[in-house]
Amino acid sequence: MIKLLASLLPALILVYHIYKADKLQPEPVAQLRRAVAFGVLSIFVSLLFSYPAQSLGLFSEAYSDWKGALRLAFFGAAFPEELAKLLMLFLVVRKNPFFDEKMDGIVYAVCVGMGFAGLENVTYIFGAGDEWVIRSITRAFMSVPCHYYCAVFMGYFFSLYWFEKENKMYHLFWTLAAPIICHALYDFILMYVAVEESDFLIFMLSLFLFFSCFQFYKWSRIRIAQHLQADLEEGYRKQEQSAFDEYDRSDHV
Repeated sequence: MIKLLASLLPALILVYHIYKADKLQPEPVAQLRRAVAFGVLSIFVSLLFSYPAQSLGLFSEAYSDWKGALRLAFFGAAFPEELAKLLMLFLVVRKNPFFDEKMDGIVYAVCVGMGFAGLENVTYIFGAGDEWVIRSITRAFMSVPCHYYCAVFMGYFFSLYWFEKENKMYHLFWTLAAPIICHALYDFILMYVAVEESDFLIFMLSLFLFFSCFQFYKWSRIRIAQHLQADLEEGYRKQEQSAFDEYDRSDHV
């Protein structure tokens, strides 16, 4: 029971965090649960992309240099996982009447991402044996937040793609590219450090990883603030237009 709680709590905290951040029109809890469930399913969907890539020799679980680490990070993790999450995000918002604000894209993307991260955490922590406590701590402060940042970037650009009339293909490209770059960079450093023998290089890569995670944190906060502000301005615009229309109708009675 403690292992399960340690596995799921980080993801649940981040779901609650993004729910509280959606201050203007919070999404129904039932819709958030649905998005998390689709996120859980996305793990299995990702295997539909990673297994063929492995069969084609695009990556291998056994590697010894930075090239192998990079192929595994991209083709074995970042690309299939983020693509699966994006497909699930499309299903979550398709015909969803509550998806009517830009911030909603971030909220639903985070819920999908945390569904994925929660189940992934369960598999890693339950498979860690006696080291499960250390594994749960490191993943709670590193891996799960990384999934969160990737989801914020995905949701940010997805909302621009969905609601903006211009540059749709540009926004759709970055909906997938931004989280893949973030995810691949994180995984590549961890995977390369595992086989690198130079203590100095390991130290420098670790510093760069912490710096990157801090930047991801800052950028995710900025993206959330931008969509909240855009939704607030859009709400004011609709109110002003509604008031004008009401005045215009009364003026012609």
